[in-house]
Amino acid sequence: MAARRESAHRRRLPALAAAVIATTALAGARASGPDVASILIKDSTYQPMSLAIRAGTTVTWTNGDDEPHTVRSESKLFASGALDTKEQYSFRFDRPGTYRYACSMHSRMTGTIVVQ
Repeated sequence: MAARRESAHRRRLPALAAAVIATTALAGARASGPDVASILIKDSTYQPMSLAIRAGTTVTWTNGDDEPHTVRSESKLFASGALDTKEQYSFRFDRPGTYRYACSMHSRMTGTIVVQ
């Protein structure tokens, strides 16, 4: 009787192992995290000036200049305060569309985010 139980357990082990591996793989796929993108503010420009991303992506702007800058959308959907050197501002784009933005301190600084 004990031999039958042991044999039944041995037959179930490969199926159990496969289930654990599949569950771990799915959890790993979900754990890969959200999409992220970066824009550097350097030489009084947004680099890159235009960026195409997927919906759900978080964009982070980092000020690499020695003077403050801002990030403000034309539609007033998002707006940073003044960003000093090395400071960052992030915004998550959940809806498709084209989002134009500029620095409120330097009107010649403009950029565009295209969300697909």
